[in-house]
Parts: sequence; C-alpha cells; structure tokens
Amino acid sequence: MPRPAEDCAATVVVIDDDQGVRDALCRLFRSVGLVSQGYGSVQAWLDAAPPAQASCIVLDIRLPGASGLEFLETLARGGGAQSVVLISAHVDVQMAVRAMKAGAIDVLTKPVREQDLLEAVNRALAQDILRRAEAERSAALRARYETLTERERQVMALVAAGLLNKQIAASVGLSEATVKLHRGQAMRKMEAASVPDLVRMVDLLAEDPANR
Repeated sequence: MPRPAEDCAATVVVIDDDQGVRDALCRLFRSVGLVSQGYGSVQAWLDAAPPAQASCIVLDIRLPGASGLEFLETLARGGGAQSVVLISAHVDVQMAVRAMKAGAIDVLTKPVREQDLLEAVNRALAQDILRRAEAERSAALRARYETLTERERQVMALVAAGLLNKQIAASVGLSEATVKLHRGQAMRKMEAASVPDLVRMVDLLAEDPANR
C-alpha cells in the first residue's frame, strides 16, 4: 500500500456525511502517518478551522447543504486553491468533467479502493507542496520588490521592457550614470543574477494576483 509522500505534518480533511465512511477514511490516512480530520459537511469544516490548515481534502460530492462539487467550484472561482479528491457513490461523465474543470485531483467512485485513494491523495499532497512553495517564492519576491525605491522600480520596469541605459536616461530625465546606479541597486535588492533573471522577476510580479 503506497505511503503518501508528504511528511507527518500533512493534514487530510475528510468531508463526508456518512460517519462510517468518514471514520474509516480517517483511520486509513492515520495508518500511513498523516494527520486526518473528519467533518460531516463543508460548513462544519469551515466553522472548525481555517481552510489553510488542509493539505488535501477528500470530499464527498453529495453532501447536505452545499454539495462537494459546488464547494469545489466556489473555491475555483474565488481563487482559494485547495488540493481536492472527490468521492461519490454515483459519478457520471458530466459530473466528472465539472469536477476536473474546477481543479479536482481525481474523482473516485465509492466504495473507494484504498490504493486508488492513497495514490490520489499522494498526488494532491505533491501538488500542495508545489503550490505552497510557489506561494513562498512569490511572497519573497514581493518582499524584495517592496525594498526598491520608486525610481529603482521605474528603471527596473524599463530594463525589463528592453530599453538600453541611454534610452532609459532620456526617458526619465536622468544621466546614464545615474540610471546604471539605479539599475545596479535594483538587481542587488532583487537578487537578480543577470538582466534576463530580472526580466523574469518582473514578469512573475506582473502575473502575481496579489499585485493586481
């Protein structure tokens, strides 16, 4: 039986209104070294703990109140990324397509084979590791950007746009030597190894939703 690749701090949240199923799945995940929490509805989980605590959610599609699929679609629309594995006693093609479009890792039919579920959870945890690492990188990049002066940001943007030092100097009304100084300071503060590296950082900052 495969052991999920996350460490023992990983948390798998099981949301299923069938207590027998919920307890059995929690025992399964604990048996492979994962922290596991069970809830009877999406609202019960939201009331008990912040969503950020989950590394993976195993979610029944049919639930009282908001269904698992509706909750997943709400998360997707709101940008609240979570690694979700959907389970249901009845899965049709339309439902599976909706789930995958909303970002589900997998959609499994009850009774779920332990190996299939653990493999899906393993993929979900791997995705969660990548997402958290990317969030940390983005936060670090934003923090470095915040240390720049307005002039350094201006020069950095123009460097990324492909302008030469003398073109930037003419554009912003500075001497070429001063532009070189601001450019060097921007690269040092951003920890850019080269101009292409700095350009990639500018692109990443532009793509980051936190900067919009």
